[in-house]
Parts: sequence; C-alpha cells; structure tokens
Amino acid sequence: MSVFYPTVLLCVYGFFSSLRPSEPFLTAYLMGPDKNLTETQVVNEIYPIWTYSYLGLLFPIFLITDYLRYKPVLVLQATSLVVTYAILWKAQGMVAMQLLEFFFGLATASDVAYYSYIYSVVEAAQYQRVTSYCRSITLFGSAAGSLIGQLLYSVAKVELIHLVIITLVSAAVAFAAPWFLPMPRRTLFFHKSPGAAEDKPSSSSTSQTEKAEDAETKEPMISRHSEAQSCGSGLMEVLRILFNDFVQCYRCRPLLAWSVWWALATCGYFQIVNYAQALWENVRPSSDYEIFNGYVETLSTLLGALAALLTGCLPVSWARWGELALCLLSFLMALCVFAMDLLRNIWVCYSSYVIFRATYMLLITVATYQIAASLNMQRYALVFGVNTFGALLLQSLLTLVVVDSAGLGLDVFTQFLIYGAYFAVIAVIFLIAGICRLASKRQTEEEVFANVQAESNCPPNGEASSCT
Repeated sequence: MSVFYPTVLLCVYGFFSSLRPSEPFLTAYLMGPDKNLTETQVVNEIYPIWTYSYLGLLFPIFLITDYLRYKPVLVLQATSLVVTYAILWKAQGMVAMQLLEFFFGLATASDVAYYSYIYSVVEAAQYQRVTSYCRSITLFGSAAGSLIGQLLYSVAKVELIHLVIITLVSAAVAFAAPWFLPMPRRTLFFHKSPGAAEDKPSSSSTSQTEKAEDAETKEPMISRHSEAQSCGSGLMEVLRILFNDFVQCYRCRPLLAWSVWWALATCGYFQIVNYAQALWENVRPSSDYEIFNGYVETLSTLLGALAALLTGCLPVSWARWGELALCLLSFLMALCVFAMDLLRNIWVCYSSYVIFRATYMLLITVATYQIAASLNMQRYALVFGVNTFGALLLQSLLTLVVVDSAGLGLDVFTQFLIYGAYFAVIAVIFLIAGICRLASKRQTEEEVFANVQAESNCPPNGEASSCT
C-alpha cells in the first residue's frame, strides 16, 4: 500500500483536530457570561472529570484499538471531539460540562489509535519519517489554533463563543478524514501477520559510548517469544504476552529510571497545563483586563517543539548523566511553578509557563528516545502505554486529594504551591539516583583498574603460583 495516501489523510486529521482557537480561553469562557460557572465549579468539579475519564478509558481503548484495527477508534475519536465542542457551544450547567469532560477524556484516550495506525500500513523503514510528519502537523495545528484564537479575540474583538464555533467547525472537518483511511490488515497484538518478525527501531544514532555504558538496557529486549507471532491471538493470550513483556522490560534499570521520571513528570505536567488558565484568571481576570493566553500557548508549543528538535544536537551522554540532567531540569520546572504561584504577576506567570513547557518537551523527547531505542514496536507500545497509565493514576490520586471537591478542594494558588513542591521532590529523587549511579560506576571502574594492575604485575606462567 502506498504510504502517501494514508499519511496525507492522517496529517489532515491531525491538523484540524488540533486546531482549537477556543482552547486557550476555555476557563475564561466557562466562568464568563456564556456559561456563568463559578471558579469552584470549574476547577474542583468539572476539570477533574477529564482526568478520571482518561484514566478509566485508557487501557480498554488500548486493547479495543488493536482489536478493531485502529480505524474505528479514529472515527470514535473524531466523533467525540465533535460532541465535545457541540456541548461546549450549546449546553448549559455544570452536569453538561462534566459530560463534556468525559467525551474529551474519551477523545484523548483514543490518541493511541492516531499514533498506532501508521505503523500498520507502512514498512518499518518509514516509521521515523511518517511519525515526524504526523507529530509535527499536530503541533503546528495546536500552535496555529492558539494564535488564530488570540488574534481573533484581541484584534478582531471576536466573542469567545464564536471561537468555540470555529473550533467545532474544525473538528467537523477533521471528522471526515478517518472515514477514507484504508482498513489495516495487521495490528500489533490481535491481528499479527503469520510468521512476521518483530521490528526493532534502529538505534544507529546512538553513540558508541552510550552503547558501551548502557548495554544492559538492550540485552533483554531484543528477543521475542515465538508464540507472540501467531496470527489472530486471543484476549487471554495477548494479556499473557503483555504481562511477560512488562516484567522483562521493567527489569532493566535504565529503562525503569526513565519510565519513573516519565510517569512522575507527566502527572505534574498535566496538572499545570490543566489548571494554568485558572491561575491566570485569578492573577489577571479576563472580565477586567485583556488576556494573552493564545500567544502564550503558541509560543510555548513552538519553543517546546524546538527544544525537542534540539535534543538530537546536544552533546550529552544521557546514559551517563541522565539522572543528574533530570534532577537539574526538574528543579528548573519546580522554580517555574513556584514563580507562577508566589509572585502572582501575569508576565512572570506567562514566562514561567513557557519555560516550564519547553523544558518538559525537551526531557520527554529524550526519555522517549532512551526508552524506545532498543525496543521493538510491540514493546514500544506497551511501555509507553504503561508509563502513561502510571502518570494518569498518579494524577487521579493527586486530583482526588488536592483538587476535587470530594477531597480537600484547595484553591488554585495552594494547588500550585503543592505542584511546585512535587517537582522539587522529583528533582531530589533523581539527584540521589544520579549520585548513586556515578558512585557505582566509579567503584566498578576502580575494580576494573585494580584487576588490570594485578594482571600486569603477574609474572609469566609457572613463575608464581599466587597468580594462578
């Protein structure tokens, strides 16, 4: 099958589904005259529904996506987005907005279909190129949507409800694309090609130093069970294979370290991105001042994409210095959150948010490569799914305790104080891990040096029995 046709359709879908001019102004819209909801209702009772929905739907959608061969779930995602913005446009009341968050959680959980579909219709040699197209177009769509929304709001003085209508139209355009995609014949788990070998992403760009330092990462992940190659695997067989792969993958210490950071940091990142608008609304109310959320989202998206691009050019041995880099940059993220919370100046909030997102995008790109470099595509999907599930489980617990009105129901400033402390704890965890890793490596090098010295001082064979 030609790769051009499905790639173009996926790019069209990715662009228009990400083009959301209303998104930077969602909190202002919900708390404004159009919906007339209170801050407590929006922050403590409506927004948490997305977190719980995403968590509850992620694993079932992961299995259903593979079983139904991706395309039906893409159609489901497109439908969910249309329903989401139709409710946002027409419905009133807190219950309707909670239902909206459920459908948006369904759409978010269905992202796995978008990023998995292409691997079923193209050859392994084209994975990297086609993936870069799809990811780039979604980032561009997101940035373009934020910029268009801000320009319409600030320059053309368009009302927020009209931005919602434009977003709904964009979602309706995106809805048409998945219907024309060809139905894949094979998937990763349920519909495997008979006797097909598992593909392993190329790691040729990894330096020889990193290969030598991190060889233990790659050893347990190259082989595959022969039974995993059977065609038409049943549910229990798929679950058994997933569990065996899970145990084998997470025995690897470096992969486990990057995965722990992934889950911890993504949990905090979701909370900051979800509730930043509520913080800005308290610092600079949209009812009294002009707000520039769209410019901030555009800039942070583009800088995040640039930071992700630059990771390939940084002369850093991530295998050696990874934990300490995670420590330092996690501490920078903590400082950004504290600055937003404590200084309470809108320009400081905006600047800190941009730095925070760019830093996260840089690190998550590094983590993605470090984890994926030695995994075949099946384990790639498993590990990233497990990491995302772990992040959502932590986020749900954090939301339930800190945000939800059923828990403490704290105000947004107290929430951000907790989130800043959360990232500081992450920095401390990886500082300890980095120091332990360097100390262990130093001890190993000293032992090797001592053994070499002992061998060099050993007389020729037969002259000293003590060296035998």
